[in-house]
Amino acid sequence: MTHKYHRPPPKRFLVTPAALWHSKGFRGILYQVLLVGLMVSAFIYMFSNAQQAMEKRGIATGFGFLSEESGFAIGESLIPSSPEDSYLRAFVVAVLNTLKVSAFSIVFATIIGILVGLGRLSHNWLIRKLASIYVEVFRNTPQLVQIIFWYTLVTRLPSPRAAIHPIKGVYLCNRGLLTAWPVSHPVHAWMAAGLVLGCLCAFGLSRWAKWHLNRTGRYVSVFWYGLGMIVGFPVVIWLAAGAPTAMEVPRLKGFNFVGGISLSPEFLGLMIGLSLYIASFIAEIVRSGIQSVDHGQIEAARAIGLRERFVFRLVVFPQALRVMVPPAAAQYVSLVKNSSLGVAIGYPELFNVNNTITTLSGNTMECIGIMMAVYLAISFTIALIMNWYNKLVQIKER
Repeated sequence: MTHKYHRPPPKRFLVTPAALWHSKGFRGILYQVLLVGLMVSAFIYMFSNAQQAMEKRGIATGFGFLSEESGFAIGESLIPSSPEDSYLRAFVVAVLNTLKVSAFSIVFATIIGILVGLGRLSHNWLIRKLASIYVEVFRNTPQLVQIIFWYTLVTRLPSPRAAIHPIKGVYLCNRGLLTAWPVSHPVHAWMAAGLVLGCLCAFGLSRWAKWHLNRTGRYVSVFWYGLGMIVGFPVVIWLAAGAPTAMEVPRLKGFNFVGGISLSPEFLGLMIGLSLYIASFIAEIVRSGIQSVDHGQIEAARAIGLRERFVFRLVVFPQALRVMVPPAAAQYVSLVKNSSLGVAIGYPELFNVNNTITTLSGNTMECIGIMMAVYLAISFTIALIMNWYNKLVQIKER
């Protein structure tokens, strides 16, 4: 005997205003929308009020001034700069200078921070104490004081005629660091493309090795293959183009060097100050990240016969990254914002150039708005990249 069951029709719920109001999630979204609306309205009101007040006093407003001639040159720039350039180009030069010193500082701060952080965990008493002294000294000294100290130290170096000459083609004097540089050649762009391609291939190979390990339990060493791709692709392109080796070497002419590439005392002082200061915080991030991994997991990995380098690479490092990446991203953002301290030693970064443009053009509100937008864009870009990397390296729970 079969029984036929009939499922009752689903109940239909009507979404009424009262039901929405009693929803905690809906009320939370509504409050946030209202708060953002009030903040935007207040900002628009204050901006329009300030704009009207400036117009009554005959002060020009708007962004039309960006196309006007700036009337001043920027001494240090990645692209040519002259007084005939527009204010917009001056802003571009300033942004490039900020990105330049920030990029160098982030790289050096990361390298120094990792080394000092590992030194803090060393079994060697001397290394551990030296790393601790470094962290305490640089972390507890005002960053502006450090920047001025390093800038002063660079400017007290010997003159160009008595420059320090550690290796061929490299000179260090009170005019900065000067080094040889390859003569411009079309193959350099292709070599840069080959380097990017090699990095992508090496990354893909490492991901495949990790997938193969998870699936089969067999480890395949791909380090040398990846390094060969990163180095090999640009070298092959260079050889195919005839292996150009022409170098522009700095040479003393009068009271200064000409030729090659130079890093000014202002750039060196700011870069060293930013790098060493932020590195002290990154060192603590590395130390705390490694110590956050339970020691029992390390002992278990050793018990199953993993080599020491595999214990760190497969057990300690992946778990430590989950702790290290978010605070490291905050330090990178802080480093970019602190590059504005370069105004104290005359480095032509965004804040310094913005002050000059504000004085000459009189468009205070617009200049401040542009500067804030640029800093926000750089900070958000760093945050997005670090969040993407954090999701990439995080351990997937199964």
